[in-house]
Amino acid sequence: MSVLLYHLVCVAKYRQVIFDDRVDRAVMEVCLEIQKRYELHFVEIGADGDHIHFLIQSVPQYAPTKIAHMVKSLTAREVRKKLPWVRGELWGASLWTDGYFINTVGRHGSELMIRRYVRQQGKIKTYVVLHKDQLKLI
Repeated sequence: MSVLLYHLVCVAKYRQVIFDDRVDRAVMEVCLEIQKRYELHFVEIGADGDHIHFLIQSVPQYAPTKIAHMVKSLTAREVRKKLPWVRGELWGASLWTDGYFINTVGRHGSELMIRRYVRQQGKIKTYVVLHKDQLKLI
């Protein structure tokens, strides 16, 4: 058994503030679909206007770059499909900047700290728990 946790941060193109309740909900729906098809578990998702933090559990077969590219490409495609107005907000550009931040998270040391940090993104909005259960065995 492996417990691999990654903290992934994706920034909207041009750092546009586009993550409102509608876009947040669309991203979460896409992430729930990703979980069904791939061996990924989204432990926490927190948006803060121009960027989103993901706390993701994965299997060793997925390299961190593969996880980041998978999440970015699938969320971008589906958000543009579900919410076409987002493309206009980004002047026709893609949803995400080219880069991203991804880091491993230790389960016993800093996982709680990262969970709290991700949860506090977008302080104005009410936080919605995506999963009440703890980490899954995958």
